[in-house]
Amino acid sequence: MLSQVLLVSAPGKVILHGEHSVVHGKVALAVALNLRTFLRLQPHNSGKVSLRLPNIGIQQTWDVARLQLLDTSFLEQGDLTEQVEKLKEVAGFSKDSTNHDCLAVPAFLYLYLTICRSQRWTEENLELINKWAFQGERVIHGNPSGVDNAVSTWGGALRYQQGKISPLKRLPTLEILLVNTKVPRSTKALVASVRNRMLKFPEIIAPLLASMDAISLECERVLGEMAAAPALEHYLVLEELIDMNQHHLNALGVGHASLDQLCQVTTAHGLHSKLTGAGGGGCGITLLRPDLERPEVEDTKQALTSCGFDCWETSIGAPGVFVHMAASLDASVQQALGI
Repeated sequence: MLSQVLLVSAPGKVILHGEHSVVHGKVALAVALNLRTFLRLQPHNSGKVSLRLPNIGIQQTWDVARLQLLDTSFLEQGDLTEQVEKLKEVAGFSKDSTNHDCLAVPAFLYLYLTICRSQRWTEENLELINKWAFQGERVIHGNPSGVDNAVSTWGGALRYQQGKISPLKRLPTLEILLVNTKVPRSTKALVASVRNRMLKFPEIIAPLLASMDAISLECERVLGEMAAAPALEHYLVLEELIDMNQHHLNALGVGHASLDQLCQVTTAHGLHSKLTGAGGGGCGITLLRPDLERPEVEDTKQALTSCGFDCWETSIGAPGVFVHMAASLDASVQQALGI
């Protein structure tokens, strides 16, 4: 019955400023997106637990009794790599599988098996949710910063520097385009390439990283001002910061032809864009000023789509994880969740 269904959602996230420089101790600003991932939990008496991830084409089912009989002591022993390999066996994946989407299944099994063994689980405890989300990040990424899970848990915007995460107390509503170039890349390889460039040209790269740190701090200051009294002049400053950061990221060697094309398309429409995340393809963001007319936004989205990119119009500073009433969800979300 519908009353038995628990609906939970969490926001996505982007890095506004601080990509790569954060690895070298500089400030990064991360914000929650009003593009949400929805989770539907529904109890069954079939004796099975099922995982369905329609966006990446994954659907698997396990016998609860079989999972309960597993020796899960390995979850408390050995390093994460060994744990992931054993979880792959439970999931029925080959050890040499390179499909990153499939890592979602070991991540789910890790959380399911560990939480089922725990007597301390409480759904309302955001600290605990964040902790388990971080463990899922470890399974997928190996050595995550903790930014992704923290932003998705608490929402809003976070400041990250040298392992310390703190929320931005005030954040204006900013509309953006999130653009996926669909170009795959390796975050690990890109981080290593920046490190190598730093070792090769320290007197050139160090000032770039310091400048990127200053961009993050200036953006934080401007966002604080905008939260109190937003003005068009603030958007013009944000656009300048976006342009400067994008040039710096290109100088670090983490740009890509697809990202250059994204920037060229939006520049032709009077807008400003930058990569977000590791670069080398992946995603970019475009700031939408409040003085833009709707046809201008639609023309830009159409131009980006014509390049083969995926494009979403959304806002930053979304709320964190929370439980929904089914009736409060859009019809498209209800349909996707099978409600």
